[in-house]
Amino acid sequence: MSNQPEQAPQGSLRRLQLGEREFLLLGTAHISSRSVEEVRALIQEEKPDRVCVELDAARYSSLTEPGGWQKLNIMEVLKKGKGFLLLANLVLSSFQRRLGASLGVSPGEEMLTAVRLAHEEGIPFSLCDRDIQLTLRRAWGKTSLWGKNKMLAAMLSTIFSSEKLSAEEIEKLKSRTTFQSMLDELAGYLPSVKEVLIDERDRYLATRIFQSEGRKVVAVIGAGHVEGIARNLRALADGTLPADTASLEVLPPRRRLVNLLGWLIPAAIVGLLAAGFFRSGWQLSLAMLWKWVLVSGTLSAVGALITLAHPLTIVAAFVGAPITTLNPFIGIGLVTGVIEAFLRKPRVTDFEHLHDDLLTVRGFFRNRVTHILLVFLFSSLGAMIGNFIGIPWLTSLLRK
Repeated sequence: MSNQPEQAPQGSLRRLQLGEREFLLLGTAHISSRSVEEVRALIQEEKPDRVCVELDAARYSSLTEPGGWQKLNIMEVLKKGKGFLLLANLVLSSFQRRLGASLGVSPGEEMLTAVRLAHEEGIPFSLCDRDIQLTLRRAWGKTSLWGKNKMLAAMLSTIFSSEKLSAEEIEKLKSRTTFQSMLDELAGYLPSVKEVLIDERDRYLATRIFQSEGRKVVAVIGAGHVEGIARNLRALADGTLPADTASLEVLPPRRRLVNLLGWLIPAAIVGLLAAGFFRSGWQLSLAMLWKWVLVSGTLSAVGALITLAHPLTIVAAFVGAPITTLNPFIGIGLVTGVIEAFLRKPRVTDFEHLHDDLLTVRGFFRNRVTHILLVFLFSSLGAMIGNFIGIPWLTSLLRK
């Protein structure tokens, strides 16, 4: 297929003529009122054969069915090891909603506008994005241990952030130079996350858009994806990129270091206690064991205390952290999260006000759904810090 020259961008709109097909890529900011108007004007004027939007089925459902959160079983989420993914999803939603609240715009409103107009005009539409949970799990799985720590730090700073942007600043985010500088910064800070969140999704979105039917296709996408999707569409049209997303829809294998750490930490602790016994008998070994329980349990309990967990949850964190550290198949976050969920079971009102409570730090602590996830996270962080402190401490006791 021969490509005709690409038309010059008009504002946030990029037109691509690829053989007999025309693709109109509209770059938006997800909390921009101007983007909503641009979507409406483009679809009404161009009358495309199909509208594609940067949404997956789960996010589309959450935008159109706000009551869907009431079906959430927080205990099952924790037991399946998805507590961190759910919290990360809520943090991202919280950040967008806080920015949008000051502008009177709901996150994703421009995407919903595109779908509504498609319905009204009798135009087929496609949800073209990859499942958000799969994207987050790939980002987490491809990130190094140090990168995971930076991701946690970034997530925590977002929870406690009160950042607000003006409408003018939001519009500036749609410019190519602004986004390129942001992507360059992300690539330097967390290259694997940038690869999954931007590069992979550029290819995934482009493939789904290319596979959609119609000679004229309007794609409503985040401004940061316009350049990458345009580049991938040209490659798909040329045949230099296969129209296949299968490789982007599987979880990466767990890193060997991650698997090893699950066993190395318990082995190191048991080995140090055994070394203490062989060196000075039960007295030193028991003293080392008590110090291990003290540092690991205390720091995990402090993490639970910071989140204002139930007193019994705090006690469980102290008792459980030293035990779960020796078991690579269960983490203290699961124990404290489940206990907190049992003692303070989320109410109907917590699900009804979940979106509003995401707007403030106080809301995160007040809402029992997000509060349980915070207990899960902070008690886990406390135990992890206890590992980094406790093992060197036990080692130093052997040298005395």
